[in-house]
Amino acid sequence: MTTCGFSASAQWISFKKHERLPLLPEASISSSYQFKTPAFAKFIPRHPEVTPSAYSQNLTEHYVMHMAQHNMRYRVFNTASYNFSQLAQFYVQQKRMSEAKWFFLQSNMLSRQQNNDKLTIHNLTRLAEIKSFIGDFTLAQQDLFEARDIAASRGWLIELVFVEKKLQAIQQNRIVSTCTELRYASNAIATKQNPVE
Repeated sequence: MTTCGFSASAQWISFKKHERLPLLPEASISSSYQFKTPAFAKFIPRHPEVTPSAYSQNLTEHYVMHMAQHNMRYRVFNTASYNFSQLAQFYVQQKRMSEAKWFFLQSNMLSRQQNNDKLTIHNLTRLAEIKSFIGDFTLAQQDLFEARDIAASRGWLIELVFVEKKLQAIQQNRIVSTCTELRYASNAIATKQNPVE
């Protein structure tokens, strides 16, 4: 058996010094012309909002769902709780509130098991938003009270202020929604007294 080998070595290559060409002179443009923007450019939006296509949304949902399943299968619960939170936020964007609520609950359960209080506070505030959107203000307030207690016990002032603002917003929404219900009730009473024939 015969072997033959070749090797390449850079010691036999000669390096030539190349001449550098002189730099080009800078282009001179009058400063008055350089940065003029047309008058109609003020009204053109710079970054128009592009809604993702249905295919893109399905692909995102499938990818995050697959990552969550993978992390749950291999018992990487900390990452799986973040995956569930991402899925829930994705469903909130699509206004699929029941699915979002379920995934926030799953993420909340996993974050509690892992003692990840920051994610627990985040999940509780997002759950409260969903519950207030649905119209369940008492459960939303309970979630925010729990988040406030966790933030206060840890001494996290920023999260505490954030939760307090959410509590005030939910109480304000509760007052507004009851006012509209009263307004509709008053309309119903007025039409009951004076029926239209």
